[in-house]
Amino acid sequence: MAILDINEIRAILPHRYPFLLVDRIVEMEPDRVVGIKQVTANEPFFQGHFPDFPVMPGVLIVEAMAQTAGVLVLHDMPDRHNKLVLLVAVENARFRRPVVPGDTLRMEMKILRKKASVAKMAGVATVDGAVVAEVEVMCKLADKEEKAPEPKPAEIIG
Repeated sequence: MAILDINEIRAILPHRYPFLLVDRIVEMEPDRVVGIKQVTANEPFFQGHFPDFPVMPGVLIVEAMAQTAGVLVLHDMPDRHNKLVLLVAVENARFRRPVVPGDTLRMEMKILRKKASVAKMAGVATVDGAVVAEVEVMCKLADKEEKAPEPKPAEIIG
């Protein structure tokens, strides 16, 4: 049973299809959250990763885990519509087995440390009880009005 369904998640996170990677929240405590992603054959990334052996990219598993963490960070925030949770660090990422169409990805994220605008979280993603990924992420809370610095021409070229 969902604590938050997709519409409630959409009211919290700014992500939209095809980049909204958490379908429902099934558990939530002040320092812990569990999200679910139903991985279907219709996911756009499977067209190229890989056509003959569809595997969910590890970076998207990490993103799904970070989005689940973002729900926890933003859920009780009164002005959350004016905030973004930005991923600023990924540490200790480990991928144990492929995630494929038909899998139900369960993502459990726990707060390790939290300050006013920064949270460090650790998580485990499982499919049918088997660990598929582990990660630690650091997220920064930012105002939506904050703009990224304009890149200099040399930074664009590389």
